[in-house]
Amino acid sequence: MTNVVRNIWEHAESTPEHIALRVDDQAWSYAELQANVARAALGLKDRGVNRGDRVLMVVPSSAEFVFVYYGILSIGATAVTVNTLCTAPEIEYYLSDAQCTLAVGYDDTSDALSVAAARVTTPTWILSPGSVARDVTDETGGLPEYVDLDDSDSAAILYTSGTTGRPKGAVLSHRNLISTAQAASIGLEVGPDDRMGTALPLFHVFGQVSAMGAIHYVGGGLSLLRRFDAEAMLKLAVSHRLTAMAGVPTMWNEMLHAETSYTPADLAGLRLCLCGGAPLPTAVKDAFLARFGAHMVDGYGLTETSAAATCGSVHHQTKEGSVGRAVHGTRIAILDNDLQPAPLGEVGQVAVDGPGVMREYWKRPEATASVRSGPWFLTGDLGTMDADGDLWIVGRLKDLIIRGGYNVYPTEIEDVLYRHPSILECAVVGVPDDRLGEEVAAVLVPQQGSDIDLVELREWLAERLAAYKVPRIFQLSEGLPKGTTGKILKREIDQQDLLSDGVRPPKPART
Repeated sequence: MTNVVRNIWEHAESTPEHIALRVDDQAWSYAELQANVARAALGLKDRGVNRGDRVLMVVPSSAEFVFVYYGILSIGATAVTVNTLCTAPEIEYYLSDAQCTLAVGYDDTSDALSVAAARVTTPTWILSPGSVARDVTDETGGLPEYVDLDDSDSAAILYTSGTTGRPKGAVLSHRNLISTAQAASIGLEVGPDDRMGTALPLFHVFGQVSAMGAIHYVGGGLSLLRRFDAEAMLKLAVSHRLTAMAGVPTMWNEMLHAETSYTPADLAGLRLCLCGGAPLPTAVKDAFLARFGAHMVDGYGLTETSAAATCGSVHHQTKEGSVGRAVHGTRIAILDNDLQPAPLGEVGQVAVDGPGVMREYWKRPEATASVRSGPWFLTGDLGTMDADGDLWIVGRLKDLIIRGGYNVYPTEIEDVLYRHPSILECAVVGVPDDRLGEEVAAVLVPQQGSDIDLVELREWLAERLAAYKVPRIFQLSEGLPKGTTGKILKREIDQQDLLSDGVRPPKPART
């Protein structure tokens, strides 16, 4: 029998005064966190939520998210956490698909939720700062304990992006979340004296499990920044004396280029930074270490693997471009087109087996079966692994560019582009080509105050990449499309726009 919140109760008993949560200038000890989680549980029960029910959460990263999320899990219900930027039709779909009993929103982001909930007649609970402690009372004078559950009981449903059809809900069990939080804490070597800070949205699996779940598993402190801002994140690291931070590559890149006077001495306690969501360009990692003195480790995982499948180590030097090795209790394999183990060092589909792999897609048995092969969960990512078990992600199966019969992996080209001093951000994609099938295109965001000479850039790339990998089409942009975590969304790059407006610099004379 188990429950994710069991650790909250245990820490509240053993270290009640230890700080569990910080938001801005407010702080809550583990005893106070436990009390607020229990109050949230009462509020949920008063609104008709019972064990086995599903509760939609459209709540930004905040103390209220933490209280209500754990409150849902404590009574054996399931948290369905979705983006606060969702439209009313999207929220209506989630409410109906997950058959939610209650919809929980936040006062300044609740308009779309209220419209959607009214359409499907789902009751709502609209939170505001301090509302859990202020609005929930217990006339009996006691607060409820958590409910003992089976390992396989669902804790959360997180919907995938839905790039191919309607979004699917990945069902994550209590075992999934506990084992992944444990594995992440082991890999990162965080303990009760660590203070983890993040601006990742908690409705996303990275922030929810790898940051919040891992640090609360060990009894450490979590510091939240609701909206990411590079200078604000660095200020948080200094003022909260953070020992660890979690973010995606674009966040680290923006902090690296932030106009701030902070030095490694100001961040002396910051011993590690966890990067996930996409491979971190080596140039950004090295520059961040040089500027702020923080050790950067990469991790890799998906919603369906409860966030963490691999993680770098703070003990050995990370191999260039690697996302680390399988986390505690997990196996990684590289499979060929026949779903058989690929020869060592060759590119194939990354497969994962371990206690963090989701239970199922909600009410979609065919979709669940389609991503399984024996014990393996098929990620759809392309990667390669060496004899030490270090993994490199080279792209998505759907992102693979096949140019004239040659496989081109966008990540490899992007890693080289990030080394160019005039490039702030980039994305490499394939576009249709009548002769070659696909052509390689690159969208570039220049550094502030920098001009990019595309003829010189193509020559520069030709010195560092095989000729077939060098992009032939370039487009300069003021910014790249990003999701709420800051991850670059290549699917939103307009291929036709690239074909019609992209620049095709002449071929260098020496290639």
